[in-house]
Amino acid sequence: RRGDRPDAGRLTAVKRWMVAGAVIEGPDGVLLVANRRHDGAVDWSTPGGVIDDGEEVLTGLAREVREETGLVVSRWDGLLYGIEVVAPDLGWHLRVEVHRAEAVEGELVVDDPDGIVIDAGWVAVGECDARLAQSHPWVREPLSAWLGQRWTLARDFRYHVAGTDRSSFTVSALP
Repeated sequence: RRGDRPDAGRLTAVKRWMVAGAVIEGPDGVLLVANRRHDGAVDWSTPGGVIDDGEEVLTGLAREVREETGLVVSRWDGLLYGIEVVAPDLGWHLRVEVHRAEAVEGELVVDDPDGIVIDAGWVAVGECDARLAQSHPWVREPLSAWLGQRWTLARDFRYHVAGTDRSSFTVSALP
């Protein structure tokens, strides 16, 4: 019944945000970073983060890479894939762009001002799946697919999240 909840009949705003990730390859593999989440869980991903309102994606991505790893991306190769994640039960919608870095300078140093990235390292391509095992499917699956196929035209991936708790929600890939 509509009157049973204090928010009954009101529309709830959906939180929308944009995130960008960087695929950076070196002689020893792909650069991955360890992220400590609010609940204490740790998962691995490519470096990157939230793009600020009004910020160009590649400008924000370069900023995030520098903040998280100390590396400076001087040239981008292009968009590898886009990801859309819709989580209506959680009230959010996420858009991700993952770009490949073509030229990178500097030394790897973990000093994330946000305190989220706690480790980073070059991971051999054959070991990426194991390192990404605890990551969300929308992080793990597109990167694993690209590492296996190395496509040149950007692809899109879509996911739906059902449930309200990270420990028990289910994620489905959408066509």
